[in-house]
Amino acid sequence: MLDFSFFNRDAVIVAKELLGKVMRVKYNAVWLSAMIIETEAYYLHDKSSHASLGFTEKRRGLFMPAGTIYMYYARGADSMNVSVKGEGNAVLIKSGIPFIDDATTDNMIHIMQQLNPKKNSHEPRPQNYLCSGQTLLCRSLNLRVKEWDQQQFDRDRFFIEDIDGYVPEKIIQTKRLGIPKGRDEHLEYRFVDARYAAFCTQNPLKNRAAVEDFTEKNTLKTEEII
Repeated sequence: MLDFSFFNRDAVIVAKELLGKVMRVKYNAVWLSAMIIETEAYYLHDKSSHASLGFTEKRRGLFMPAGTIYMYYARGADSMNVSVKGEGNAVLIKSGIPFIDDATTDNMIHIMQQLNPKKNSHEPRPQNYLCSGQTLLCRSLNLRVKEWDQQQFDRDRFFIEDIDGYVPEKIIQTKRLGIPKGRDEHLEYRFVDARYAAFCTQNPLKNRAAVEDFTEKNTLKTEEII
């Protein structure tokens, strides 16, 4: 389980190093798991940060020790962040991909699909898109604001861990999504595991020219590959 020392670092460093880590949530005696493939970093004085609006009881989690869970409602649905070094600084866990190993059961994907059904369809949500966005991720893992906001990770119920030291070969650094004009929308604080770019909230490689440039030069015209 990742401990205080992992989270007690700069937001950008934590955002990058959370890529490839695995979230484990216990649901009715079954462990649900997802590998983190997309994150966003936020700082206290960042105009798009919730913390920039000042301390309130609802935002308390952002001002608590590093490694504290901060959850809020994004368009009415649950969304999850983790506090990092420095009051008000945090990392948003933006999206993931279901992770199957010896700790998971054969019915895990089915349970996640039941928790996160495809809207207006009787077909189940495709496995690789169950966690493609911050609210879809929380829904598929049954993470709820009322249960986890301002809480600490718990090895018996919900934690994040390192799996076999997996490190993304390439990380895409780009601008965060949904930031209004004038709210530091230019900051490149969004990070994506390039291997799973097709399954993140919005694929930064979807532009054909960008894909060709990435393939040939390992760089992007508007994003940075770390």
